[in-house]
Amino acid sequence: MSIFVDAETRLVVQGITGRDGSFHTRQMIEYGTRVVAGVTPGKGGQRFEGTVPVFHTVAEAVARTGANTSVIYVPPGMAAGAIAEAADAGIGFIVCITEGIPVLDMARVMPFVREKGARLLGPNCPGLITPGVSKVGIIPGSICGPGRVGLVSRSGTLTYEIVNHLTRNDIGQSTCVGIGGDPVIGTNFIDVLRAFQDDPATDLIVIMGEIGGTDEQKAAAFVAEYVRKPVVGFIAGQTAPKGRRMGHAGAIISGSSGTAEEKIHAFESAGIAVMRRPVDVVELVKAKIKN
Repeated sequence: MSIFVDAETRLVVQGITGRDGSFHTRQMIEYGTRVVAGVTPGKGGQRFEGTVPVFHTVAEAVARTGANTSVIYVPPGMAAGAIAEAADAGIGFIVCITEGIPVLDMARVMPFVREKGARLLGPNCPGLITPGVSKVGIIPGSICGPGRVGLVSRSGTLTYEIVNHLTRNDIGQSTCVGIGGDPVIGTNFIDVLRAFQDDPATDLIVIMGEIGGTDEQKAAAFVAEYVRKPVVGFIAGQTAPKGRRMGHAGAIISGSSGTAEEKIHAFESAGIAVMRRPVDVVELVKAKIKN
């Protein structure tokens, strides 16, 4: 098993004919993901790479191909509309890679997504991958390996680094999930932690947070109360100056609640083994597995 994506995932790519959409669609197909359709308004009737049918709308793609998952590679000004279109078409799991979406746009579209019963991952995220089975988004498949460690992160590039350390040390992953670092996102740490706790194919969880906000503290409280599997954690931005935004829109320290020190303390208080450097993940995971 895995969480969110598996061998039954039937993917429609919104923005398949654009630069980013076409590049990453090729990568997903090469990895083995079942890309059943693409959507670009005005380009319906074409075939991407001669095999994947392109439709004008998501509704048409779902009706013709049975797509159940969508990934979005469209410009920021149109991304919220693309999310709403996917949810309205009955897509159950929507992954939005696009960054730079206005916060107000996301605040408006999220109630509609929830009303339709869909799950949104992102925006401004790298997507997710179940190694050896399916990848949706931009996480490089070459650095991942199948196994029993679940991974969730706010940072895309940090995800790659941690996964690479694990794989190079023969520690495979069940699913790797990047939730994104924007102020308004569809799936948070707690959602993913709950899914990993309930997933029989995941034995250990790695969580990577960063400065800004209180999501990591809430995740730590959830781990202490609900999660019974071992958890290893990391907080990025430990040397960041107060009051300066670092990378993601949400990565800004306000008072004491957003500091790395406060988040590390919350992790440790919840029994999460904290790495001080990304490379420390290998030693900590091996120690947890032995115990």
